[in-house]
Amino acid sequence: MNFEELKLNRQLLNAIEEAGYTEPTEIQWKAIPQILAGHDIIGVAQTGTGKTAAYALPILMKIKYAQGHNPRALIFGPTRELVMQIEIALKQLATYTDLRIVALYGGTGTKLQKEQLQKGVDIIVATPGRFLDLYLEEEFVLKDVRTMVLDEADKMMDMGFMPQLRKMLEVIPRKRQNLLFSATLSERVERLTEEFLEYPMKIEVTPQATPAVLISQKLFQVPNFKTKIHLLEYLIRKDPSVTRAIVFVRTKKSADDIYKFIVRKTTNTCRIIHANKDQNSRINAMDDFKDGTIKILVATDVAARGIDVREVSHVINFDVPIIYDDYIHRIGRTGRANNTGIAITFATEAELYHIDKIEKMIRMQISREEIPAEVEITETSFEESQEFARELDFYKKKDDPSYKGAFHEKKRDIKTNVKSTSYRPAKPEKKKVSKNDKPLRAKGPKPIQPKKPKK
Repeated sequence: MNFEELKLNRQLLNAIEEAGYTEPTEIQWKAIPQILAGHDIIGVAQTGTGKTAAYALPILMKIKYAQGHNPRALIFGPTRELVMQIEIALKQLATYTDLRIVALYGGTGTKLQKEQLQKGVDIIVATPGRFLDLYLEEEFVLKDVRTMVLDEADKMMDMGFMPQLRKMLEVIPRKRQNLLFSATLSERVERLTEEFLEYPMKIEVTPQATPAVLISQKLFQVPNFKTKIHLLEYLIRKDPSVTRAIVFVRTKKSADDIYKFIVRKTTNTCRIIHANKDQNSRINAMDDFKDGTIKILVATDVAARGIDVREVSHVINFDVPIIYDDYIHRIGRTGRANNTGIAITFATEAELYHIDKIEKMIRMQISREEIPAEVEITETSFEESQEFARELDFYKKKDDPSYKGAFHEKKRDIKTNVKSTSYRPAKPEKKKVSKNDKPLRAKGPKPIQPKKPKK
């Protein structure tokens, strides 16, 4: 297989050769001819298998050259990082064309983006929020749009972008080609796609939610947070194979805390990205990580879909994701472009509940590893063990509303002689007071209290 057999024009073939691609991936080989033929597509493929080029090449082929003032293709992504990544890929493939590509995303001012739009645009790559803001300000007209792409559509649903997507569908011309690509595609998302896809072709090169075969997955069962910290320190300082790693955490506060710990205890070649960081800070962190200036990148899931660095040696899941699709996208940051990679996950007793669900989703068991002897294993405090039990109760009850929980008192019903698992808050114990302990009170009538004078 080669790109010339896909009947792409010479400008695109030269750009592909210059980018170092020799042959199309499976998703590209299957999707590009169908997109060029005008079909609506649902494309499902592993992370790092070239999904961006699978829709970018046929769009560039169909648009060919700059024309008019209004956009003819729209590409939407859920995060700023992914939008910037798509923009870079498009501009690289469009090197030998005069096509005008503009990226619209939040976290930065609109002045420069408006100036680019006023010069004319052929392809807009955008997050839904910023796109709608500029559309309502009448910065562009959509009457010439013929192609719309939703990249990582499932994440858009998870992030609550469906109302914005519905508003966009109201203003985009009905006669258009729709393309949807992702590594995971839940039944809920498939039902939602029925709103805007007409008789789509589903191209699934591997069963969805399947990790790339070049990624080695490992799981360390750890008792508590402090042991996680000690294990992370050991991997960064003592494991020579960790040359460039992304540490994924669940919350922004955890990201800040772990970043400070890494800089203080292990290495200062570390950066952090999450939703509270301004756009320039996030861009600089990504650039430093790509060019090898920094060794460790701490990130929340907001960045899990927008990091495209080929030489990432390790992905470390400090926290297990509670949105299980995010596990696929996290570990997909390594093992990209036919490179090997290692994905390591730390899991407490409460988080093993989510690991079971993830293993069912990916249809394989994650290899269990022993914690190295050099790592200090601390004792779990009573408060932390209680927190784990409460967390387990919450998710088990979410799955099974009849589940009563570990904290529910088991009482035996005397009449039926059956243990009752219904929760009843314990009544405070009444203190028994003996006659001798009662306060003494003088016998006789109560003293008359003097009346307060009237004002």
